[in-house]
Amino acid sequence: MGAVAGRRMTVEIDGDFVVFLIGARFDKFHLARSLMDLGGRRGMRHMLEYLVARPEKGLLAYEMGIPTFVQYWRSFEHLEAFAKDKDDPHLDVWRNYWRRVGRTDRTGIWHETYLVKAGDYEAVYGNMPPHGLGKAGRLIPISEASSARTRLGAPST
Repeated sequence: MGAVAGRRMTVEIDGDFVVFLIGARFDKFHLARSLMDLGGRRGMRHMLEYLVARPEKGLLAYEMGIPTFVQYWRSFEHLEAFAKDKDDPHLDVWRNYWRRVGRTDRTGIWHETYLVKAGDYEAVYGNMPPHGLGKAGRLIPISEASSARTRLGAPST
């Protein structure tokens, strides 16, 4: 675990960005088959390592979890370009998934994409190393009096 960034922090990130959630449902009776369906050694870890080595592709940061991964992208255009570029690793894994799984239901995949406008987000990190969006932007201290409503600029009710 990394060093704690500070007692009470929030994050600043320049401009709009994208939050991409992606996950899988594994066949509990055929876990090895599900892992192969999802790309095996060329799956998500490989794709993330590829993207980290190529920051110009637009991945800002990610959090790995099972079965859900959270990714932060500079723009939807970056995410879409990676998904469609035949020279990037995603397209082959995606096509192989559909070849392997076809119409069976043994392994499932899902994703959700959120386009976030500059300033339309809120984050607090208490006694944490950089995590989540805090890896994609800059962690800055916040005052004890700060609230989610004020950080979001939401009108008082």
